Amino acid sequence: PSFIVGDLPPTKGLGTFEPRIYFGENVPDYSIIGGGKTSTPMELDYPDDSSANGQKNVTYTGKGGVPVGSLLNRLVFAIKYQEQRIVLSNLINSDSKILFERNPRQRVAKVAPWLTLDGDPYPALVNGRVLWIVDGYTTSAGYPYSKKTTLSNATTDALTVNSASITAQSNASVNYIRNSVKATVDAYDGTVTLYQWDTKDPVLKTWSKIFPNTVKSKSAISKDLLAHVRYPEDLFRVQRDILSSYHVKTASAFYGGQDFWRVPRDPSTFGANAGAQPPYYLTLQMPGAPKSDFSLTTPFVPVGGRENLSAFASVNSDPGDDYGKITVLQLPRSTNIAGPSQVASNFEAKPTVANSLSLLRQGGSDVVLGNLLTLPVGGGLLYVQPVYVQATSNAASYPLLQKVLVSFGDQIGFDDTLKGALDQVFGGNSGTSGTSTTPPTGGSQSNALANALQSASQALADGAAALAKGDFAAYGLAQERLKSAIAAAIAAQ
Repeated sequence: PSFIVGDLPPTKGLGTFEPRIYFGENVPDYSIIGGGKTSTPMELDYPDDSSANGQKNVTYTGKGGVPVGSLLNRLVFAIKYQEQRIVLSNLINSDSKILFERNPRQRVAKVAPWLTLDGDPYPALVNGRVLWIVDGYTTSAGYPYSKKTTLSNATTDALTVNSASITAQSNASVNYIRNSVKATVDAYDGTVTLYQWDTKDPVLKTWSKIFPNTVKSKSAISKDLLAHVRYPEDLFRVQRDILSSYHVKTASAFYGGQDFWRVPRDPSTFGANAGAQPPYYLTLQMPGAPKSDFSLTTPFVPVGGRENLSAFASVNSDPGDDYGKITVLQLPRSTNIAGPSQVASNFEAKPTVANSLSLLRQGGSDVVLGNLLTLPVGGGLLYVQPVYVQATSNAASYPLLQKVLVSFGDQIGFDDTLKGALDQVFGGNSGTSGTSTTPPTGGSQSNALANALQSASQALADGAAALAKGDFAAYGLAQERLKSAIAAAIAAQ
């Protein structure tokens, strides 16, 4: 990525805007701010070597917050937060205010408790201010002739489990859900605004009568804000959960369950208990589509243990006429196209990849596998996965991109760059399309089996060496590689 905004204070690559975040996801429970004209600025703005005290200070001038200058208010908040300094501090004056309920999702929940909120608010720069955008759902468990689902089960995957910034949904049982409201929270002053999104939702119309003038019309959404609207993840998670069964068109096949799908396990996480693969936002052009669109995507594999790809679904996330349109590429059951887990096993089974990853895992480093992306390209399906390396001995370490894995049909590319990996797959020209997406047969099948067995042998040796050193973390990784190699050998056989 080429960043156009950086430094403190931020450069003006996106124009003049208010960069300070007083309401966000990683903020204290409360902060006392503002001093007005009766005191000098005391709030840290950013480090500055030219200042006498090494920092630039600022005074909050937004309309957010509750006055805390009076002794009574200070006593009330001191009791609430069990903090005596709220009463004793001489930095608090008559112009001071206290900010609390600063998480965007919590603020929207206070304003509209009748909404079910998406677990992942996201920021956008709109009209010179940072706004948090929160998707709001109207839900019900009483819609007739509809299947009920539990929100927590339908929306749980590897991303929601492992991310501290995403709020898990409740155990509520629903059979009706619509993305009826787009809410925004101003990151500077905390202002909450609700906008109608689904103009036909009867549930929203009813709530609007109960709480009049709380939801603005859809026409009030500015053009700048509309450009940042996206299709919500939790809604798509629920939809893909229902679609995995209800794509079946005949009653006998539905009650037999032989053509049901499921979301594959996330290949970037190890173990049998790995969560489902999360949906990913991608800019892609679906087959038959006239142009590329910003979309939310997910693959499907069959129910019953097999990991072959059954289907690929994409929902249009660009505001416009096709917003929310779900397109499904369904593969014939007679085909044998590898799914994400099988592709991940094939990656680890290739000797050059296995040996390179073994070297990267040595010397106090850990290999972090990135998101395995599925893309419809050239009449087939292209898989791309970045490989990062992170130091295990340093608590402040962060992953650095080292390699890129690419798979198309039975071809695997492994290089330092995406272009290099694509060139390996497409015969030296990443601009061409592959012609074969069939699984390996004959000699190539024998080669795949031999490669898998060689990777298994290498994993056994690495595991024994790690066990001899007492490095149980490396031993565990070697066992996972061994499992992947065995799975690849079985698939090749």
